[in-house]
Amino acid sequence: MRPPISLVIFDCDGVLVDTERIAVRIDVIVLAELGWPMTEAEVVERFMGRSDEEMTAEIEAHLGRRLPASWEAPFRHLYRQAFEALDAIAIPTCVASSGTHEKIRFTLGLTGLYERFAGRIFSVGDVARGKPAPDLFLHAAGRMGVPPAQCAVVEDSRYGVEAARAAGMRAFGYAGGLAPKGALAGPQTIVFEDMRELPGLLARG
Repeated sequence: MRPPISLVIFDCDGVLVDTERIAVRIDVIVLAELGWPMTEAEVVERFMGRSDEEMTAEIEAHLGRRLPASWEAPFRHLYRQAFEALDAIAIPTCVASSGTHEKIRFTLGLTGLYERFAGRIFSVGDVARGKPAPDLFLHAAGRMGVPPAQCAVVEDSRYGVEAARAAGMRAFGYAGGLAPKGALAGPQTIVFEDMRELPGLLARG
């Protein structure tokens, strides 16, 4: 019988940052409802990385009217759904990415996820070999004090799932992005397309 999963290791780009893409799509819907039609690219250019207060002030300036204090209430459930997968994972988590620490910090900071993982972020710069070698995931597991057999890796690339397998970890291949399902499939690997499925998949091990 396999040991339970005690640590979830997330890749950054294409996995965690995809949650922000979902939030941007929701911003488009909300802004259209308020009377300011905007494309996803325009939302990213204008609002990504800015505070909620700054965003509200700019919307009010554009519309020429104050928004009521509770203007977000009808839409709040949409944003909550975008991040509910991360909120529903009770197992300890960390990030292990092929980017530099500077890039990871910048990307997670833009998407509002940095504080969630601060102190538990590992970069390819920390190890001798990048993916598909297992070095980065083994380094992350070692620093987190969890045996490889008790780790799950969430990846969206062929090299990432290969690195997880090489590390002796369970791989969860996220096929909701750019990589085709076939590129992620393999032994010790569960392929899924909707991030909201992940908490249940992890619970089943």
